[in-house]
Amino acid sequence: MGTSNYSDEFKRDAVHQITVRGHPVREVSRRLGVSTHSLYKWMKLFGDPVAKKPGIDHEAETRRLKRELARVTEERDILKKGETIFRHWSEDNGRTCTSRASPNEVRLHSGAPREVRYPRHVPGSSGPFQRLLCMAKEPLSHRAQEDVRQTELIRQARADSGKVYGYRELTYDLRDQGERISENRVARLASLAGIAAQVGYKRHPGRYGGKPAVVAENRLEQCFDAPQPDQVWVTDITYIKTHEGWLYLCVVIDLCSRRVVGWTAQPRMTTDLALQALLMAVWRREPAGKVVVHSDQGSQFTSSEWQTFLRQHNLEPSMSRRGNCHDNAVAESFFQLLKRERIRRRTYPTRDDARRDVFEYIELFYNSKRKHTNNGMLSPVDFEARQQKLNTAGV
Repeated sequence: MGTSNYSDEFKRDAVHQITVRGHPVREVSRRLGVSTHSLYKWMKLFGDPVAKKPGIDHEAETRRLKRELARVTEERDILKKGETIFRHWSEDNGRTCTSRASPNEVRLHSGAPREVRYPRHVPGSSGPFQRLLCMAKEPLSHRAQEDVRQTELIRQARADSGKVYGYRELTYDLRDQGERISENRVARLASLAGIAAQVGYKRHPGRYGGKPAVVAENRLEQCFDAPQPDQVWVTDITYIKTHEGWLYLCVVIDLCSRRVVGWTAQPRMTTDLALQALLMAVWRREPAGKVVVHSDQGSQFTSSEWQTFLRQHNLEPSMSRRGNCHDNAVAESFFQLLKRERIRRRTYPTRDDARRDVFEYIELFYNSKRKHTNNGMLSPVDFEARQQKLNTAGV
């Protein structure tokens, strides 16, 4: 597909990720599937010629200062709490004494009572210095050192995910880096570090059933698995709150890889909103065969314009039962992830701010990086790449 099919709005959002958010051009090119030449061309067309390079990332700087403060505080507390071990200092140097510091007082080891033998004499040293030498002779155990190292890896992996991953996704991230670690250990280290998954909205009870659609039958029937890409797409609409008013988002998702193949955001929920999202999916994927497009019974999907577009592009309609969100559970699940991991944690002054943030989530994180349980903990892009290799090999 040629890059001329991308809308000006899409191009501006891509340029915004480079010039304002500070993402490298090569990284944006890889995640969007667009050449660097096209991105530089878009930057000349839509970039601000007087825009400055992104300044200091204050959020990252704050995280760095907090880590530094925690490190300094820990070193101070070790020296203060270490006094407990040596409070029974023997006047007769070389005599063995027993320390019974509790685990809450000293966490260098398991906290069990142990014998500590002090050196007879350190030339030019005083009592406190001798105590420090004793502490230096008994460093952290190998397991404790591994806990510290892997905790830092967990913190970094969570930061790379936008602070949305829980211990299960973090486990797979660490395994991708070559670490041999279990989910239970990641859960323990994450809990000690104060790391938890982002909590979503409260679920509201309701009744689900509904009558079948008159316009199109339910061809999906809650079968959410597709053997190959571009066989079944699902679509739905949600809304995002901003200070300017509602921003309506429509997405089209491929059931094989759970990849968002088309989306658009507009201030009004009209038929054009759904058509633009489906048009992006058709432009991007260029399906060779017939594709089933599943939706609910909203007025946007029952309109004559929508049905005409489907017929013209070899697309077959399918519709959920009225008022039954389970018939379109994949689209609902994506909206739940989007709102839990991104929208709920933001306040958008304008609709443009919200649309750019949705662009970053879908194009730079969800499609290219976010691990999906349905894909064997692979991102949609990586899953499709693996599927293509298997098809080429004839597997």
